[in-house]
Amino acid sequence: MTSLEAEPDAAATLFGERIELARRFTSALSAQGEERGLIGPLELPRLWTRHVLNSAIAAPIFHGMAVDIGSGAGLPGIVLAIAQPDVRWTLVEPMERRVTWLNEQVEELGLDNVEVLRARAEEVRAIGTFDFVTARAVSALRTLIPLTAPLLRDGGELALLKGVNAPAEIDAAAKQIKKYRLSDVRVEVLGEGVLDETTRVVRAAVRG
Repeated sequence: MTSLEAEPDAAATLFGERIELARRFTSALSAQGEERGLIGPLELPRLWTRHVLNSAIAAPIFHGMAVDIGSGAGLPGIVLAIAQPDVRWTLVEPMERRVTWLNEQVEELGLDNVEVLRARAEEVRAIGTFDFVTARAVSALRTLIPLTAPLLRDGGELALLKGVNAPAEIDAAAKQIKKYRLSDVRVEVLGEGVLDETTRVVRAAVRG
């Protein structure tokens, strides 16, 4: 039986006084994630490194009201809500079983800064509302921009967690970047010298 990865030293640094909540979430995801179709069978040996800390390292980016599109297992939404309790989070997820999981975690962890919304991204009515939109492992940037950019207020920011192909995704999304008036589009690499695996975040602002 595959066992959960040992907690990396960086976890306590990133979560600070809220590390116990992060441990509880990671433990619950480890125990139930595969059975409930939230994570794959090969993820336990890298659950902290590749998923939890990969999400948490981005927490300082966010403030105000933020939305996570396709929150799934709570990566990054639940992790970011733990790490950034002053941010108001809306977690958008269309699948009922995943919404059930997210609501369970919000209740069990006492996350009073989170609302879970069962919907597809294109069904979210809060157009022009949010300060930040994030998503992780949802779809290519050219598909994701039309789903996420309209949710931002003027001056709001996209902060999308991406893989090593992020620069190529930006190039392929040139038409969508122009159409949705995105500016200062860039890739930021987070966690160098802190995490074993760095996180790439595509950031961009919506200009009026």
